[in-house]
Amino acid sequence: MTLQIPIRVGGVPEHFNLPWQLAEEYGILEKKNIKLDWTFYPNGTGAMVKDLAENKLDLAVLLTEGAVNAIVNGLEAKLLKMYVNTPLIWGIHTGKNSPIKNIGEAEGKKIAISRFGSGSHLMPMVDAFYRKKEIDKNQFVIIENMGKAITSLNAQETDIFYWEKYTTKPFVDSNEVKRIGEYLTPWPCFVVAGRIEFIKKHKHQIRILLDSIAFVCEQFMKSPDTAIPLLVERFKMKEEDAYDWYYATEWSSDYSISEKMLQNVQYILEKTGNIKQSLSKEELTFKL
Repeated sequence: MTLQIPIRVGGVPEHFNLPWQLAEEYGILEKKNIKLDWTFYPNGTGAMVKDLAENKLDLAVLLTEGAVNAIVNGLEAKLLKMYVNTPLIWGIHTGKNSPIKNIGEAEGKKIAISRFGSGSHLMPMVDAFYRKKEIDKNQFVIIENMGKAITSLNAQETDIFYWEKYTTKPFVDSNEVKRIGEYLTPWPCFVVAGRIEFIKKHKHQIRILLDSIAFVCEQFMKSPDTAIPLLVERFKMKEEDAYDWYYATEWSSDYSISEKMLQNVQYILEKTGNIKQSLSKEELTFKL
Protein backbone atom coordinates (compact mmCIF):
# COMPACT_ATOMS: atom_id res chain seq x y z
CA MET A 1 0.00 0.00 0.00
CA THR A 2 1.39 3.42 -0.93
CA LEU A 3 1.85 5.84 1.92
CA GLN A 4 -0.21 8.99 1.74
CA ILE A 5 1.34 12.45 1.71
CA PRO A 6 3.50 13.25 4.75
CA ILE A 7 1.79 15.29 7.45
CA ARG A 8 4.25 17.95 8.63
CA VAL A 9 3.96 18.32 12.40
CA GLY A 10 6.00 20.44 14.82
CA GLY A 11 6.48 20.33 18.57
CA VAL A 12 8.94 21.35 21.26
CA PRO A 13 11.80 18.93 22.05
CA GLU A 14 10.37 18.10 25.46
CA HIS A 15 9.04 15.04 27.27
CA PHE A 16 5.44 15.96 26.42
CA ASN A 17 6.02 14.96 22.80
CA LEU A 18 7.60 11.56 23.39
CA PRO A 19 4.35 9.78 22.32
CA TRP A 20 4.79 11.12 18.77
CA GLN A 21 8.22 9.51 18.54
CA LEU A 22 6.97 6.25 20.04
CA ALA A 23 4.10 6.09 17.56
CA GLU A 24 6.64 6.16 14.74
CA GLU A 25 9.17 3.85 16.37
CA TYR A 26 6.59 1.18 17.18
CA GLY A 27 5.30 1.22 13.61
CA ILE A 28 1.80 2.29 14.67
CA LEU A 29 1.57 5.04 12.07
CA GLU A 30 2.99 2.90 9.28
CA LYS A 31 0.35 0.25 9.96
CA LYS A 32 -2.30 2.96 9.60
CA ASN A 33 -0.79 4.14 6.30
CA ILE A 34 0.17 7.48 7.85
CA LYS A 35 3.46 9.23 7.13
CA LEU A 36 4.55 11.63 9.87
CA ASP A 37 7.09 14.32 9.04
CA TRP A 38 7.99 15.51 12.54
CA THR A 39 10.17 18.54 13.35
CA PHE A 40 11.37 19.59 16.80
CA TYR A 41 11.16 23.32 17.50
CA PRO A 42 13.52 24.40 20.30
CA ASN A 43 12.39 28.00 19.66
CA GLY A 44 8.87 27.06 20.80
CA THR A 45 5.31 28.02 19.97
CA GLY A 46 6.10 31.36 18.31
CA ALA A 47 8.37 29.70 15.76
CA MET A 48 5.74 27.07 14.97
CA VAL A 49 3.05 29.72 14.52
CA LYS A 50 5.34 31.44 12.00
CA ASP A 51 5.85 28.21 10.06
CA LEU A 52 2.14 27.41 10.07
CA ALA A 53 1.52 30.85 8.58
CA GLU A 54 4.20 30.27 5.93
CA ASN A 55 2.92 26.78 4.98
CA LYS A 56 6.02 25.05 6.35
CA LEU A 57 3.92 23.03 8.81
CA ASP A 58 0.50 21.40 8.57
CA LEU A 59 -0.12 20.73 12.28
CA ALA A 60 1.61 21.82 15.46
CA VAL A 61 1.52 20.98 19.16
CA LEU A 62 1.26 24.48 20.62
CA LEU A 63 0.89 26.06 24.01
CA THR A 64 -2.82 26.77 24.44
CA GLU A 65 -2.42 30.50 25.03
CA GLY A 66 -0.03 30.83 22.07
CA ALA A 67 -2.36 29.00 19.71
CA VAL A 68 -5.44 30.99 20.73
CA ASN A 69 -3.50 34.25 20.57
CA ALA A 70 -2.28 33.48 17.04
CA ILE A 71 -5.68 32.44 15.69
CA VAL A 72 -7.49 35.47 17.14
CA ASN A 73 -4.78 37.66 15.61
CA GLY A 74 -5.32 36.21 12.15
CA LEU A 75 -3.47 32.90 11.81
CA GLU A 76 -5.37 30.76 9.29
CA ALA A 77 -5.55 27.77 11.61
CA LYS A 78 -7.97 25.98 13.92
CA LEU A 79 -7.70 24.05 17.17
CA LEU A 80 -8.27 20.34 16.57
CA LYS A 81 -7.99 18.89 20.07
CA MET A 82 -6.45 19.28 23.47
CA TYR A 83 -3.14 17.44 23.68
CA VAL A 84 -2.24 17.78 27.38
CA ASN A 85 -5.08 18.39 29.83
CA THR A 86 -2.96 19.42 32.80
CA PRO A 87 -1.32 22.83 33.36
CA LEU A 88 2.29 23.57 32.54
CA ILE A 89 4.66 24.24 35.44
CA TRP A 90 6.76 27.20 34.37
CA GLY A 91 10.09 27.78 36.08
CA ILE A 92 11.06 31.43 36.55
CA HIS A 93 14.82 31.73 36.08
CA THR A 94 17.58 34.26 36.46
CA GLY A 95 21.37 34.26 36.02
CA LYS A 96 23.55 32.27 38.39
CA ASN A 97 25.08 35.46 39.85
CA SER A 98 21.94 37.58 39.74
CA PRO A 99 20.93 39.31 42.99
CA ILE A 100 17.23 38.75 42.15
CA LYS A 101 15.71 36.34 44.68
CA ASN A 102 12.02 36.33 43.71
CA ILE A 103 9.61 37.61 41.06
CA GLY A 104 8.81 40.67 43.17
CA GLU A 105 12.41 41.85 42.79
CA ALA A 106 12.18 41.50 39.00
CA GLU A 107 9.55 44.18 38.41
CA GLY A 108 10.57 46.40 35.49
CA LYS A 109 13.53 44.17 34.59
CA LYS A 110 14.42 42.68 31.20
CA ILE A 111 12.56 39.47 30.28
CA ALA A 112 14.11 36.97 27.86
CA ILE A 113 11.59 35.50 25.37
CA SER A 114 11.94 33.13 22.44
CA ARG A 115 9.77 35.46 20.31
CA PHE A 116 6.59 37.50 20.62
CA GLY A 117 3.50 35.29 20.80
CA SER A 118 5.43 32.48 22.46
CA GLY A 119 4.70 31.09 25.90
CA SER A 120 7.83 32.74 27.30
CA HIS A 121 6.32 36.07 26.20
CA LEU A 122 2.66 35.51 27.12
CA MET A 123 3.09 33.73 30.45
CA PRO A 124 5.02 36.52 32.22
CA MET A 125 2.16 38.82 31.20
CA VAL A 126 -0.43 36.39 32.58
CA ASP A 127 1.56 36.04 35.80
CA ALA A 128 1.89 39.83 36.10
CA PHE A 129 -1.84 40.30 35.51
CA TYR A 130 -2.75 38.06 38.42
CA ARG A 131 -0.21 39.87 40.61
CA LYS A 132 -1.80 43.18 39.54
CA LYS A 133 1.41 44.32 37.86
CA GLU A 134 2.09 45.55 34.33
CA ILE A 135 4.86 44.68 31.88
CA ASP A 136 6.05 47.17 29.29
CA LYS A 137 6.78 45.80 25.81
CA ASN A 138 10.28 47.28 26.02
CA GLN A 139 11.13 44.85 28.82
CA PHE A 140 11.09 41.91 26.40
CA VAL A 141 14.29 40.77 24.70
CA ILE A 142 14.12 38.11 21.96
CA ILE A 143 16.71 35.37 22.55
CA GLU A 144 15.20 32.54 20.38
CA ASN A 145 15.68 29.51 22.65
CA MET A 146 16.63 28.17 26.07
CA GLY A 147 20.36 27.89 25.38
CA LYS A 148 20.62 31.51 24.30
CA ALA A 149 18.47 32.53 27.27
CA ILE A 150 20.96 31.00 29.71
CA THR A 151 23.81 32.87 28.02
CA SER A 152 21.80 36.10 28.09
CA LEU A 153 20.87 35.74 31.77
CA ASN A 154 24.43 35.06 32.83
CA ALA A 155 25.73 37.99 30.77
CA GLN A 156 23.12 40.11 32.59
CA GLU A 157 21.69 41.23 29.25
CA THR A 158 18.34 39.96 30.56
CA ASP A 159 17.09 39.35 34.08
CA ILE A 160 14.39 36.67 34.05
CA PHE A 161 13.20 33.86 31.80
CA TYR A 162 10.06 31.67 31.95
CA TRP A 163 10.45 28.12 30.60
CA GLU A 164 9.07 24.67 31.43
CA LYS A 165 10.37 23.64 34.85
CA TYR A 166 11.60 20.13 34.10
CA THR A 167 13.27 21.09 30.82
CA THR A 168 15.42 23.67 32.58
CA LYS A 169 15.97 21.67 35.78
CA PRO A 170 19.28 20.08 34.67
CA PHE A 171 20.67 23.60 34.22
CA VAL A 172 19.34 24.61 37.64
CA ASP A 173 20.86 21.48 39.21
CA SER A 174 24.25 22.27 37.62
CA ASN A 175 24.04 25.88 38.86
CA GLU A 176 24.11 27.35 35.36
CA VAL A 177 20.95 29.31 36.19
CA LYS A 178 18.85 29.92 39.29
CA ARG A 179 15.14 29.21 39.62
CA ILE A 180 13.54 31.96 41.68
CA GLY A 181 9.96 30.77 41.42
CA GLU A 182 7.34 28.74 39.60
CA TYR A 183 4.10 29.59 37.85
CA LEU A 184 1.26 27.19 37.04
CA THR A 185 -0.61 27.86 33.80
CA PRO A 186 -4.28 28.60 34.67
CA TRP A 187 -5.54 26.26 31.90
CA PRO A 188 -4.59 22.99 30.12
CA CYS A 189 -1.21 23.56 28.53
CA PHE A 190 -1.01 22.04 25.00
CA VAL A 191 -3.33 21.85 21.99
CA VAL A 192 -3.01 20.49 18.46
CA ALA A 193 -3.72 23.10 15.81
CA GLY A 194 -3.72 22.85 12.02
CA ARG A 195 -3.74 25.06 8.94
CA ILE A 196 -7.32 25.48 7.74
CA GLU A 197 -6.50 24.75 4.10
CA PHE A 198 -4.76 21.49 5.00
CA ILE A 199 -7.23 20.16 7.56
CA LYS A 200 -10.19 20.69 5.24
CA LYS A 201 -8.51 18.61 2.53
CA HIS A 202 -7.12 15.86 4.76
CA LYS A 203 -9.64 15.53 7.57
CA HIS A 204 -9.77 11.72 7.48
CA GLN A 205 -5.99 11.28 7.44
CA ILE A 206 -5.52 13.74 10.30
CA ARG A 207 -8.15 11.95 12.38
CA ILE A 208 -6.30 8.64 11.96
CA LEU A 209 -3.02 10.30 12.96
CA LEU A 210 -4.44 11.98 16.06
CA ASP A 211 -6.36 8.87 17.10
CA SER A 212 -3.11 6.92 16.88
CA ILE A 213 -1.23 9.49 18.97
CA ALA A 214 -4.04 9.50 21.55
CA PHE A 215 -3.76 5.69 21.78
CA VAL A 216 -0.01 5.93 22.46
CA CYS A 217 -0.58 8.67 25.04
CA GLU A 218 -3.16 6.50 26.78
CA GLN A 219 -0.78 3.53 26.90
CA PHE A 220 2.01 5.80 28.13
CA MET A 221 -0.18 7.02 31.00
CA LYS A 222 -0.90 3.41 32.00
CA SER A 223 2.73 2.25 31.92
CA PRO A 224 4.97 4.03 34.45
CA ASP A 225 7.40 1.09 34.57
CA THR A 226 8.10 1.64 30.86
CA ALA A 227 7.59 5.40 30.69
CA ILE A 228 9.85 6.49 33.56
CA PRO A 229 13.03 4.79 32.26
CA LEU A 230 12.35 6.26 28.79
CA LEU A 231 12.06 9.75 30.25
CA VAL A 232 15.29 9.31 32.19
CA GLU A 233 17.15 7.96 29.16
CA ARG A 234 15.94 10.33 26.46
CA PHE A 235 15.61 13.58 28.37
CA LYS A 236 18.36 13.06 30.95
CA MET A 237 15.86 13.57 33.75
CA LYS A 238 16.62 12.49 37.28
CA GLU A 239 14.44 9.54 38.20
CA GLU A 240 12.62 11.45 40.94
CA ASP A 241 11.92 14.31 38.52
CA ALA A 242 10.60 11.87 35.92
CA TYR A 243 8.22 10.42 38.52
CA ASP A 244 7.07 13.89 39.64
CA TRP A 245 6.44 15.06 36.08
CA TYR A 246 4.80 11.80 34.95
CA TYR A 247 2.25 11.80 37.76
CA ALA A 248 1.48 15.49 37.23
CA THR A 249 0.74 15.10 33.52
CA GLU A 250 -2.39 13.87 31.76
CA TRP A 251 -2.76 13.65 27.98
CA SER A 252 -6.11 14.07 26.27
CA SER A 253 -7.74 10.94 24.87
CA ASP A 254 -10.66 12.63 23.09
CA TYR A 255 -11.57 15.68 21.01
CA SER A 256 -13.39 17.73 23.61
CA ILE A 257 -12.34 21.37 24.00
CA SER A 258 -13.93 23.36 26.80
CA GLU A 259 -15.73 26.50 25.70
CA LYS A 260 -15.24 28.02 29.16
CA MET A 261 -11.49 27.35 28.96
CA LEU A 262 -11.30 29.18 25.61
CA GLN A 263 -13.19 32.09 27.16
CA ASN A 264 -10.76 32.14 30.10
CA VAL A 265 -7.71 32.24 27.85
CA GLN A 266 -9.13 35.02 25.70
CA TYR A 267 -10.20 37.07 28.72
CA ILE A 268 -6.61 37.15 30.00
CA LEU A 269 -5.12 37.73 26.54
CA GLU A 270 -7.45 40.69 26.11
CA LYS A 271 -6.70 42.07 29.56
CA THR A 272 -2.95 41.87 28.86
CA GLY A 273 -3.32 43.65 25.51
CA ASN A 274 -2.44 40.70 23.29
CA ILE A 275 -5.81 40.47 21.52
CA LYS A 276 -8.51 43.07 20.84
CA GLN A 277 -11.50 40.74 20.56
CA SER A 278 -12.66 37.25 21.47
CA LEU A 279 -13.78 34.52 19.10
CA SER A 280 -16.41 31.86 19.70
CA LYS A 281 -15.54 28.20 20.12
CA GLU A 282 -16.89 27.58 16.60
CA GLU A 283 -14.52 30.19 15.19
CA LEU A 284 -11.51 28.80 17.03
CA THR A 285 -11.99 25.06 16.52
CA PHE A 286 -12.48 22.51 13.74
CA LYS A 287 -14.36 19.24 14.26
CA LEU A 288 -12.64 16.26 12.67
